[in-house]
Amino acid sequence: MNDPLGTLFVISAPSGAGKTSLVKALLEQTENIGVSVSHTTRVMREGEQDGIDYNFIDKESFVAMVGESAFLEHAQVFDNFYGTAIANIEDKLKQGEDVILEIDWQGAAQVRKQLSYALNIFILPPSQAALEERLRGRGQDSDEIIQRRMRDAKSETSHYSEYDYLVVNDDFDKALIELKSIVLARRYRYGAQSQRLAPLLKELLD
Repeated sequence: MNDPLGTLFVISAPSGAGKTSLVKALLEQTENIGVSVSHTTRVMREGEQDGIDYNFIDKESFVAMVGESAFLEHAQVFDNFYGTAIANIEDKLKQGEDVILEIDWQGAAQVRKQLSYALNIFILPPSQAALEERLRGRGQDSDEIIQRRMRDAKSETSHYSEYDYLVVNDDFDKALIELKSIVLARRYRYGAQSQRLAPLLKELLD
């Protein structure tokens, strides 16, 4: 597909950097943008809704979709499979809707191979100390798990140079403004605007 009206924003971050909170706030403050809903083979949890939290399918159907090259990216996490369907995203982009895809660096690399027009954003914590403090502040994990998350964070962050934009989540409001600025600036690029404003441009030049 050629460069569409909408933009696919691929957003990655180490656990604890605040990506989920930033994306949630961005969605609340910005029109015409949504989050891609992934497919998964894991069991639906209490309170989740099919088609909203995930598209829940069985393993056989997932494997069939892989064989049909239906996924932009897919991965196995323990005994479950997760994937992002191409068709769902392309339909929204063609209609001019922006789409956010929250995935790790490996998934982002898979997306870049298929969609050169995707815009990649990496969210950074302000320091290792702040990241560890945030992880401990959740009160959910043991010291062993937190240390593993810290190691994983360093591994994830080592791929920062593969992204187009870097945003440091030190001051949440400032980071949100920066993230929103990237989204809005992208909307005014020549290719998309010349299509959106075709009637006006024609009228001005006739």
